[in-house]
Amino acid sequence: MPSPLPWPGQCLLCRQWGRERLCAACRQQHLPAVARCPHCALRLQGQVRTCGRCLREPPPLARCIAALDYGFPWDRLLQDFKFHARLELAPLLADCLHEALQACAASTPDLLAPIPLSRERLAERGYNQALELARPLARRRQCRLAPQLLLRQRHTEQQASLPLTQRSHNLRGAFALAQPVQGLRIALLDDVMTSGATLAEAARTLLRGGAAEVQAWVLARTPEDS
Repeated sequence: MPSPLPWPGQCLLCRQWGRERLCAACRQQHLPAVARCPHCALRLQGQVRTCGRCLREPPPLARCIAALDYGFPWDRLLQDFKFHARLELAPLLADCLHEALQACAASTPDLLAPIPLSRERLAERGYNQALELARPLARRRQCRLAPQLLLRQRHTEQQASLPLTQRSHNLRGAFALAQPVQGLRIALLDDVMTSGATLAEAARTLLRGGAAEVQAWVLARTPEDS
């Protein structure tokens, strides 16, 4: 369970006063436990255990865990966190992901690696939102944080601005290893997963370098019909 606030404050979703960043009513309504594909974190229907896409084309991820769907009311908070320097949201968002990892009995990796930004994007934004999310999560999960494990060796177009069919090509060769990963189990962390192209390319880079296993931890998963 998340730690209570040291003093009364407002729920970040409904603005009711209390001692938690996210009140119990909002937690129940907006953070429900749902069945997800273990390889891409899309919601599943019925008794299906793996989505059809991952059955046809298995991704390079041993597992993919998401805390929530990207949509109302989380999209507003995530945009504030990612684009408007609302870094005070990081503890709440990390708590949401931590709870999802606990519910899925996620294994503890040797390294937790946030997806890096290019130098140009980092200079433009001033911070890497994946790293800001990873800091409190690493403490909660008692993981070794490796913020410089991967390097973004070239600037790419923003994935959200491209059609889904072009996203894998846009990222080809975008990442490089900055340190050895032979035999290590690694969790990649990102704030939002849409097509999965970024995480897949990063995972392939790690696996080519000899990583034993790569899983993905993402805060929000964009629904398939979005």
